[in-house]
Amino acid sequence: MNTFTEELENAVIHQSHQVTREEALELYKEEQPSKLFEAADRIRKNFCPNTTSICSIINAKSGKCGEDCKYCAQSAHWKSMHSFSEVIEPEKSVELCRRAVDNSIRRISLVTSGRGLSGKEFEAALENFRAIKNCLHDKIKLCASLGILSPEQMQELKKTGVERYHHNLETSQNYFGKICTTHSYTERVQTILNAKKAGLEICSGGIIGMGETREDRIDMALELRNLDVQSVPINVLMPVKGTPFESMEKIPREEILKTIAVFRFIMPAQTIRCAAGRKSLGDNGRDAFLSGANALISGDFLTTSGSTNEEDISMLKQLGYGVL
Repeated sequence: MNTFTEELENAVIHQSHQVTREEALELYKEEQPSKLFEAADRIRKNFCPNTTSICSIINAKSGKCGEDCKYCAQSAHWKSMHSFSEVIEPEKSVELCRRAVDNSIRRISLVTSGRGLSGKEFEAALENFRAIKNCLHDKIKLCASLGILSPEQMQELKKTGVERYHHNLETSQNYFGKICTTHSYTERVQTILNAKKAGLEICSGGIIGMGETREDRIDMALELRNLDVQSVPINVLMPVKGTPFESMEKIPREEILKTIAVFRFIMPAQTIRCAAGRKSLGDNGRDAFLSGANALISGDFLTTSGSTNEEDISMLKQLGYGVL
């Protein structure tokens, strides 16, 4: 007799079944986690190509953020001692992108701190994207993570050659007020809709391990499915000294892998991208790619260190992935 997990796997693969909130919660209760991980991996193999690309980040403006996100070392509300830098100069961003291309990175995102860019700062970001596109053409795909932007700003980004906009939901609508009070969940969703309207692809996910419930994680995944995003980064909270979450208990390794697997059940065809906190799984996060994940962000992250491109490419190839 098939188990619940096996029956649901078959329904997803063979009947195009969309997993419900109740079914997703039941998956978390699988008594043999390895069966859940293996089922998620089979779903991934059925719906996704066995190729992947590696994404990296340029910290294009950091620190002095006026928002009060409790997990973030860049918020001016906390005493995390994070340094401040203005919007990066185009020459520097081109240099970093050239280096990324040399290290087999095919997608890069310029990430800025703050609620959103406007005025001269937004124009400076546009100059960076134009410079990168003019120098590297199609050698690298451009993504942007510039906070809450208007539909008109999204259209301007599109004109410079940006293909994808990154803007995390971070958590569920129900839990969002517990992690941030200076902007709303609705504003985050609207930003994604603004980017979609401009014809941009969407990269949106969140952070797990901030004190949220399993139901909160599932609700976030269901919202991401409803928004039909292309790429779903899953970050694991790495508590930073000086932030309100500095003493947050770390989420267990098995719970992280279960969450990745449940996300794969909910979003069988999306790119599920391991981001910050991957190293907390051990072995460079290898098991995440046997539990439903199929992409990663490589290199140093915004406020925590990541892994090297060489380590990541080697691991993915060992797992049988073709790296584009």
